[in-house]
Formats: sequence, structure tokens, C-alpha cells
Amino acid sequence: MNTTIQLDKSVVNALKEVRTYPRQTYNEIIKEMVKVFRSMKKRNQYDEFLHKIQQVKMKELWDNKEDEVWENA
Repeated sequence: MNTTIQLDKSVVNALKEVRTYPRQTYNEIIKEMVKVFRSMKKRNQYDEFLHKIQQVKMKELWDNKEDEVWENA
């Protein structure tokens, strides 16, 4: 089933510029863009998860009396 969507001319021109091959349809381009977006979103969630885990250890390593002595040296 097909639908019609309205796009700015600038978006259409951008889609034309990113074509992999001359007869590639906008539908194919948008499908690929969605696939990449989903992949990046999953990767970002994983990076955030790792960051939260590392925060505890970094706090333990950096928040100590020895480091505070160096700040006042």
C-alpha cells in the first residue's frame, strides 16, 4: 500500500544527493535511513548504559583525599 507525503524541495534535493545509484527510489533511501537511525539509537542506548556503569568506578577513583591534596599543592 502506498501513501503520499509532502516534502520540502530541500529534502527532495538532499534525497537525490544521497542516492547510491541513479534509479534508487526515495522509498529505498528512506528505508535505509530508518535502518541506520535505529542502529544508531540502539548503539547510543548501549553507550549510555556503559557510561552509567563507569560513573560509579570513576567516582571511586577520582573522589579521594590523595587527589584533593594535589589540587592544593
